[in-house]
Formats: sequence, structure tokens, C-alpha cells
Amino acid sequence: MEIKFGTDGWRGIIADDFTFQNVRYCAQSYADYLNEAGLAEHGLVVGYDTRFASEDFAAAAAEVIAANGIRVYLCSKTAPTPVISYGVRHLQAGGAIIITASHNPAKWNGFKIKSPDGASAPTAVERDVEARIPGVISSASTISIPLQRGIAENLIQMVDLDPPYFAQLAKLVDLPGIRQGRFSIAVDSMFGAGSGYFRRLMEGGTTTVHEINGERNPVFPGIQPEPIGRHLAKLAETMKTGSFSIGLATDGDADRVGMVDERGTPLTPLQIFALLALYLLEVKGERGTIVKTITTTNMLHGLGKLYGVTVLETPVGFKHVAPKMMELDALIGGEESSGFGFRGHVPERDSIVAGLYMLDLMKQKNMSPSELIEYLYGKVGPHHYYRLDLEFPASERDRIMDNLTSKTIDKLANIHVVKLNTMDGYHFTLEDGSWLLFRFSGTEPLLRIYSEAGSLERARALVSEGRHLLGV
Repeated sequence: MEIKFGTDGWRGIIADDFTFQNVRYCAQSYADYLNEAGLAEHGLVVGYDTRFASEDFAAAAAEVIAANGIRVYLCSKTAPTPVISYGVRHLQAGGAIIITASHNPAKWNGFKIKSPDGASAPTAVERDVEARIPGVISSASTISIPLQRGIAENLIQMVDLDPPYFAQLAKLVDLPGIRQGRFSIAVDSMFGAGSGYFRRLMEGGTTTVHEINGERNPVFPGIQPEPIGRHLAKLAETMKTGSFSIGLATDGDADRVGMVDERGTPLTPLQIFALLALYLLEVKGERGTIVKTITTTNMLHGLGKLYGVTVLETPVGFKHVAPKMMELDALIGGEESSGFGFRGHVPERDSIVAGLYMLDLMKQKNMSPSELIEYLYGKVGPHHYYRLDLEFPASERDRIMDNLTSKTIDKLANIHVVKLNTMDGYHFTLEDGSWLLFRFSGTEPLLRIYSEAGSLERARALVSEGRHLLGV
């Protein structure tokens, strides 16, 4: 069986390919890389989420890393990915291993690698580790020591990364002010690693937190732990009672955020991104580059013009966003999958910071989420987003691609095309400011069609036109 790293680590089916032995192979390959790269002396953080046996897989990885002479900081409990990422920076470690499959269904688990700055490991590092695995397997060179022995010999140190992370949050946002803001917050933790964090952060004030799906349940009953509209039905119904100021949701490892307004309507990731940028630019008065993937909103370009900041686009994936954020000391970076990173923090997605920033925006502007959307639209105009994922027979890919590339597309829905961007897929910008994007999956027969326009009807019409154009 091949172990292949994807966009953010290796993921597999528990007890099928995601086994203890394969985790040990990955850990040994990473240990070899760390020793050769001169990072081993700084130690390594190992953390995990709430999935089935994640703590046991983490222990297996820690046993291998420690046996290779690398000090291990092993999380004493489940922790969100951003907490672990910040822990790498706080401990000045050489990186991290996180056992998590993020938002995947329950049968999956994963092996993520973090770099010394807390970001996801660059593709070159993942490829290096991946390339070592066959040699590790064939040479039977994996070594490990029992967990308790590693602890006794001080090779493995159990750590709680919450205190330094909470101290960091206090530097980023006015926590006492939010605690006393008299908000009533509904939180859907999706049975994931973010369970309890907003509740603990708000303790001792007039703001209250009502948490759903807050217990650990690796089956993720009734949901997939991905905080997007179709998975937020329970939170939306909770909000429709009229008892809450905002609904916040965190995915399986709590690096991605979902939000539902006071009426029970989910905010799109593009609306969330624009509101977070508006908060930093207007409320906090900060300036700096905004880094966005090609699938995110043109509202950011509007805000860039209003506040005199540069907006930079990247291909899809936070692994493309984070390096630009570090290079440019960017103000904010984000992607369409609702992951956002912020200056002054780690160059990684953080749902908890995003939620706190939104609460502070509501407090400072004295507006509800729906009012904030209208306030935003008053500045940049209404923008509505639609996305459709289409499976197709693999044999049809060439025909679909030919329909896309064999002719010049100068109009869509009777509006002139003014720009074509092929950075990542085929992104058509139209004369009225709307856009349509076609992207093929690199791993499966799947076509994604995205659009943004001045109305939802218009966005849907553009996607329909795109389907007709490609014959799907």
C-alpha cells in the first residue's frame, strides 16, 4: 500500500490503511527528516483530535519520535489544530505531528505535519517525508520505545497547550469586553476538538454559551464535522428560536469556522471572510495585504480599494496562503472552505480567533450578524455565492475539458467576459463584476463550479450556464 500525502498530510480509513504500523512508518520517516534537517534538537509537538483512537495513534507516533532521540511534547488531551500550531511556536519546537482528519467523515483519520512556525509543512517537506516511507518499510528500520518508559526517561513530556494559547488570545482581542458583552452564543462543536473552548473563554461574564454536539463521539452522529451550510441544520434550528445572538461552529479539528446569523441563516464563507477583513481594517484600524484564494470573494477587492490595501490571489489551499502571509506580513489570509489566518498569530487557520473577532465586531459596531452583512453590502455592494460539485464518469473528462477549452468564451449569461484567470482552474470575470470558476479535482472525477454575483439568482444562473456550456 502506498502512503501518499495530499493537500495537508496523509489521510486514510481507520483499520484499513490508517493503521498503527503505517502511522509508525510515517513517524519514522519524519524523524529521519528532522534529524537530517537539523530540527531534531528543538523537539517535536504531538497532538490529536477526538476521532476514534486518535490518542493511541498519537502515542504510537510519540514512541517512534522519542526512540530516535527527539524530545516529544505530547498533548495530555485532545486539542484543536490551532492550539497545537501555536504550541509549536510557544515551545520553539521543530514542528508537530497532529493526528486528525479534520472535516472528513468518521471512518477517516490522518497524519498532519507542522513546520517550526506552526504552519502546515511545505509541499517539499511532505514530499521528502513521503519519499522516505518505502525505504523505511523495506528496511524495517522503525524503532520505538514504550510510552511510559519515554515519560520516565524525560524523552516524552506531557503538556497542556491551552494556557499559552489562551494568553495569546488575550493579546489579540478584548476578551474581558466580549465576556461582558451580554451575548448569547450558540456553539456547535461538531463532536470535535473545539468542544468547550468558547464556553471556557466566556466564563465569568455576562455572555453565555449554549453548546451542542459538545461531547466526544467519534461517530459524529448525524453530521459530517464540516461547518458549512448543509451540515449546520441543528445549529440553524437552534438559532431560529430567537434566543441567541450568533451561532458559531468549529470543524473536527477546529481550524475552520462556520457562522449562523440571529435568524437562523448560515453565513457563507465568503461573507465571513469579508466581515473579518472589515473588522481588522475598520474597527482595529490595521493595514496590510489581504491574501485570498481564487475561489473567494470579490468583496475583498472592494474593501482593498476603500481602505488602500493590496489584495493578492493564490491557488486553492491554505498551503498557498500561509507562505504569502509570512512573506508579506499579511493582515489576513483565507480560503473558500472557511479557514482564516491572522497577522500576529500563527500562519494557520484558527476558528476560535475568527469567532472571537466576529463577536468583537458585533460588540464594537453594536450590530447583529444580519445587520453587519447589510453594513458590508453598503460598502461593497451585494455579493451572493453559489457552488455546485458534480461527479462525472472518468471517461468523460476529456470531452468536458474540450468543451471548456476548444472555443473562445467571450460571454456568459449575456454578459461580456473581461478576464480569464487559469491560475487554478478556469476563472471568468464578467463585465458586471460577477465571476464563474470551473475546477477539476486532481484526485477524483469531480468538477466544481463556483460563482459570485449581485444576487443569488444570478449566481445560480451562472452555474447553470456553466453546466450547459460544458455539457454536464
